[in-house]
Amino acid sequence: MHRVRIKICGVTRVEDALAAARAGVDAIGLVFYPDSSRVVTMDQARAISRALPPFVARAALFLDASEDEVRHVIETLRPDVLQFHGREAPEFCRMFGMPYLKSVPMGEDDIDLGAWAEAYGDAQGLLLDANRAGEAGGRGKTFDWQAEAERPDLPLVVAGGLSVDNVAEAIRRFTPYAVDVSSGVESAPGIKDAQRMQDFAAAVINTIG
Repeated sequence: MHRVRIKICGVTRVEDALAAARAGVDAIGLVFYPDSSRVVTMDQARAISRALPPFVARAALFLDASEDEVRHVIETLRPDVLQFHGREAPEFCRMFGMPYLKSVPMGEDDIDLGAWAEAYGDAQGLLLDANRAGEAGGRGKTFDWQAEAERPDLPLVVAGGLSVDNVAEAIRRFTPYAVDVSSGVESAPGIKDAQRMQDFAAAVINTIG
């Protein structure tokens, strides 16, 4: 048994970050993909970072960003972890010398998690999302949870279409290190709902991983 960690992704407002912290989450995600409805400016990201209490980690999410774009965020914001959500090669992900997560596009056919774990072996974990390669997440869709998949020797983070109604099933199915939710705790894209975050966190805490 272990405690399943919780990340709320796509936070765009200080009040939502504080509500997430009060709900007991372990991390928030700040999106730096320009085409996302949850993208934040650097000023927004700084304000959110300054407002967060201690021990709530900040993940900076990128989708096929340039090296300069990633370095600008690192130098300006000093995030705790990088999250690469596109077609980034292992060499690109590790060149920044920071902890990182690599998203796996579980919407693709015949995903070999073992091969992904081997390629991105220095990642802190693999994030399983419902998107196809090159697509943004946060669409409220799950991937095929029933498909047989080997368990790689890396921590797994389950994302994609999670909500208070299905997160317990996801935890029982994958026994993940963490779960990552975005649209499932929103009242509108990029606008988190405090009660939904509390209910989601309670559902995770009450489920044995």
